Amino acid sequence: MFTLPSAAVPLVYCAVILALTALVAYLTSLSIAGLMRRSNPQVTGAARRTGFAIVWLVGIVFAVQELGVSVTILLLVILLLGIAVIVALRQPLENYGAKYFADVYSPFKLGDTIRVGERSGKVIEINAMTTVLLSEDDHLIALPNSLFLREAVVNLTPQAWKELTVPFSLAGSVDIPAFESDMMKTLAKLRARLDRRYPPVFTTRARSAQSADLVLTVMVRRPEDREPVLAEVNRRLTEAMGKARAGAPRVATASEPATTKS
Repeated sequence: MFTLPSAAVPLVYCAVILALTALVAYLTSLSIAGLMRRSNPQVTGAARRTGFAIVWLVGIVFAVQELGVSVTILLLVILLLGIAVIVALRQPLENYGAKYFADVYSPFKLGDTIRVGERSGKVIEINAMTTVLLSEDDHLIALPNSLFLREAVVNLTPQAWKELTVPFSLAGSVDIPAFESDMMKTLAKLRARLDRRYPPVFTTRARSAQSADLVLTVMVRRPEDREPVLAEVNRRLTEAMGKARAGAPRVATASEPATTKS
């Protein structure tokens, strides 16, 4: 009967733990996607990645422990590094995080005229750190994105309440024209709540061989339709993205220049 050398047993246990960790991380990601299927696709994606990373971190700690290495020092180093990074990058992370949530929830876009506190102007740029306004006297106003989480934002653009924008990302292997065609068909079922003068529009923000960042824009008929339509659009978009990922063929990952479409 074959027996493993005593020195190899910890390595086997470590490999088993890592394999189980991979399975649990995958199942956790699927569970989060199912529980948040009505949420915004970008928020769902972030939650799935966070859950995936947490499961892997716990699995690695157990695996290291099986090798006989003390995890106390490892956890202490991770904690200290995390605190140092958060302290050093607090302002940039705050602005970057605010930009992420602004993409999902803020009711304004490029070209809109907004007022934040005592400042107002036309939005001409939204980057990772700031939102740039052009005031009526032709002055540029750069507002930190974190400001939009603390201050009330007033959109002064007429009928801005009609527009809903939903950002999302697709894998580079997905056939985008076919995806858009399928989504247009499913969105047609919401036409009673949409303004028929303005059909849904897909805009590509950036595209590479690995992924494509897009925005879906729809116009609602009545103010009370905003939340129900947003929830239904998110649900249908999440379902379509799941089907697209399941049916997309694998492609080479050779890099290509990113392109944008306004």
